[in-house]
Amino acid sequence: MTLRNANLQMHICVVLWGFTAVFGKLISLPALPLVWWRMVLVSLILALLPRVWRAVRAMPLRLAAAYAGVGVFIALHWLTFYGSIKLSNASVGATCMALSPVFLAFVEPMVARRRFDVRELALGAAMIPGVILVVGGVPAGMRAGIAVGALSALLVAIFGTWNKVLVHRADPLAVTAIELTSGAVLLTIITTVMPGSGSGFVIPGVRDAIYLVVLAVGCTIVPFTLALVALRQMSAFSAQLVVNLEPVYAILLATLFLGEHHELGARFYTGVAIILALVLLYPAIVRRPPASADLEEVQSVQSALDDRMGSKS
Repeated sequence: MTLRNANLQMHICVVLWGFTAVFGKLISLPALPLVWWRMVLVSLILALLPRVWRAVRAMPLRLAAAYAGVGVFIALHWLTFYGSIKLSNASVGATCMALSPVFLAFVEPMVARRRFDVRELALGAAMIPGVILVVGGVPAGMRAGIAVGALSALLVAIFGTWNKVLVHRADPLAVTAIELTSGAVLLTIITTVMPGSGSGFVIPGVRDAIYLVVLAVGCTIVPFTLALVALRQMSAFSAQLVVNLEPVYAILLATLFLGEHHELGARFYTGVAIILALVLLYPAIVRRPPASADLEEVQSVQSALDDRMGSKS
């Protein structure tokens, strides 16, 4: 796969992910059971594929455990993401993901053990005025949703970076199965031990069940696997900047299906415009020699993984 195809593939993923915010608002379940059902359905569907079982059986136990650890962060990200949507709306929850480059500019160099890139830090910091405008453009009652959304963005930076470190090691479908199954197990434990735990095992109605199946297949299995493949040709930071287009798609879809434009002000849309402009400018600002830089990054990532795997032996 070429870098251009990887970018196109990631954009397709982002369009599909744009629907997740809409479904988060359409599905009447609270955030915890919504995410639990999403992860359980995906895990069950992937468990039916012989290719997944073969790849999982061939995987070293330590590597499988590493993917399971990433799945914990994915589950917490989804939980906070849908919590943000429930506390505000689909457009606001999706827009909070624009904070991810700010966190990622710090997280990725620490995990991959490479130097901090001043250009990445500057581009990440440049997102902040846009986010401030977004905050000022929403009703006060939605501010809690923005705070939870910011936490969700930090979790994206963490699991996105580790997926970049680990993505070369196994079949993408097997990786998806392990990560989402471990996330489902975590949420099952949380649901069992927390007060009012029965709320996590709510049986959805017919309408919610249909939405959950579409969410599990069309907005989870397909884009999640495609993104893992695309990450083999992209840095986690480059991929995340493409993902920053998700608020744009989510806002357009929320306007079309939910009419959320009536709830948001001009500041909100100005902030989104700033974020979009930075995403489009990124390829022109951050230029790397394609062959040597990609090889250097892959070697650095692989070295970081080997060091971490070896330190646990």
